[in-house]
Amino acid sequence: MDLKNLLIIPLCIVLGGCGSRYEELPLSDVNVSEDAVPESISGGSAGWDSLSEDEADEDKTAVQACEPETIYVYVCGRVNEPGVYQVPEGSRIYQLIEMAGGLTAEADTACINQAAVCGDGEMIYVPAEGETGIPAVCGVAAAPKGAAQDKDDGLIDINTADTDGLQRISGIGASRAKDIIAYREENGGFSTKEDIMKVPGIKEGMFNKIKDQIKV
Repeated sequence: MDLKNLLIIPLCIVLGGCGSRYEELPLSDVNVSEDAVPESISGGSAGWDSLSEDEADEDKTAVQACEPETIYVYVCGRVNEPGVYQVPEGSRIYQLIEMAGGLTAEADTACINQAAVCGDGEMIYVPAEGETGIPAVCGVAAAPKGAAQDKDDGLIDINTADTDGLQRISGIGASRAKDIIAYREENGGFSTKEDIMKVPGIKEGMFNKIKDQIKV
């Protein structure tokens, strides 16, 4: 073998070895350990926890507890759009009147306590100026002029009589008459004659003296 051939053989061996060092590995042979993946990427607990069912129910209950209950109130009389309205509990009569389109020109605003709180199932009646025979319903503060006394039986209606009319009751002066009207405005009127004893200063003794002079 000549010198040329002796030099070519080692050169081929060297070149062949170098080529094998740069072979590409198949992707299927590449294994990555789950431990090597950052927690924020792998879906670890940090930042990715969801509320449990019980916790979600508690949050929902807390939100619902903050929402006021709904009540239904009937407003009629001298309003532009009478009817039954659905309002949040604690609403005032003036808010209900606004929902009913406001008062008409004939409405007697002096007979309505618009600051009173509406109650579920109540009827709010807005009378006209000079109207008589006003029903004893929530919101009616006092009767218009001329409705203080029923001429047929001579009894004073403690739900509709004004200050002058109430003073026709024996033992009821101006101060006590104002107390009766104040109670009526705050509580929506009297259900029975005996309810007048809920007015400060009117006890059973006075009631026994006036019970035959009054009515509801």
